[in-house]
Amino acid sequence: MILNETAEGYRIIGGRTDCGMILLCDHASNALPDGYASLGLRPSEFERHIAYDIGAAAITERLAAVLGAPAVLTRVSRLLIDPNRGEDDPTLIMQLSDGAVIPGNRDLPESERNRRISRYYQPYHQAVERVVSACRPAEQAPIILSVHSMTHAWKGISRPWHVSILWQDDFGLAQALLREFRADPNLVVGDNVPYAGGLHGDTLFQHARPHRLPNAVIEYRQDLVADAHGQQLWADRTAEILTRILDAQHRSARPKEQNMTASPKPGPDSATQTELEAAAFRKLVAHLRSRTDVQNIDMMNLAGFCRNCLSNWYQEAAAEKGLDVSKDAARAHVYGMPYKDWQAKYQTDASPAQKAAFDAGKPHGR
Repeated sequence: MILNETAEGYRIIGGRTDCGMILLCDHASNALPDGYASLGLRPSEFERHIAYDIGAAAITERLAAVLGAPAVLTRVSRLLIDPNRGEDDPTLIMQLSDGAVIPGNRDLPESERNRRISRYYQPYHQAVERVVSACRPAEQAPIILSVHSMTHAWKGISRPWHVSILWQDDFGLAQALLREFRADPNLVVGDNVPYAGGLHGDTLFQHARPHRLPNAVIEYRQDLVADAHGQQLWADRTAEILTRILDAQHRSARPKEQNMTASPKPGPDSATQTELEAAAFRKLVAHLRSRTDVQNIDMMNLAGFCRNCLSNWYQEAAAEKGLDVSKDAARAHVYGMPYKDWQAKYQTDASPAQKAAFDAGKPHGR
């Protein structure tokens, strides 16, 4: 059993080590420790997403209570230091966040940067690792769910997703969460949007990947979880889903001795093969979304296809199933945003050498 614990930069909600789950909340608080005043910001800025993930702490607390799962939450604002970043990440301590200049973070001495790391950042990650270490000896490896929330719009563009699941290497937990949430036809559920999971150095990178533990990030849209009613509604909905996932994992788990002597499993059937291929497609799309530095013309010159080709194939596959998916919708699915927005943000002019290689190769498939 993990006990409750409160420190300056984090708090642990106690829970069972054999629960099969660990909850994390990296952006739980909008508070600043004594001595930092307001970092030079207006009080209203601390009610925005730049200071914390609205609703995430309450949902994490509710999930921990319902599931009996241990949880680790931060106690200082991400404006002071962001624990969901690597120590060498330039956004670890933000000087500018969504239009707000943060005076208290500008021209920061190295000594103050190191002080925040040692006093708030490292203790949080040490607490997470202690909880992970305590839960790993259990017969069933724990899954790690990181609870976040996203704004309802970004730079004037509305986000349609009620909830989104982010993932990188391990798709198993994400797939189960996506399937369960999408069982409700009234929900719009995002898959690695509005951004892909797997930021180098983030909390899951530090604590789930090294131990090869199933993990995912869940993002709730903030306008849906801004009050107590929405927080309880989404926490209870998520708890029901997680209970089913944990029960299914428990039923499928076998004793270690039996696993060692079990005969090889047969290859995947047709339906499973389709699921595997779909998972590979999702991972490819997520990878391309993260590699905005790679231009389409480079892909065409080297591999004979690009993001637009992938969009066309997606549209053609939908048409074969009798589904009406427009060209713009297909491209938005692959790019993670409207194509024109991607072009404006990331597309660069092709060099003469790139154009010559494109013309010489005569690539097809657009």
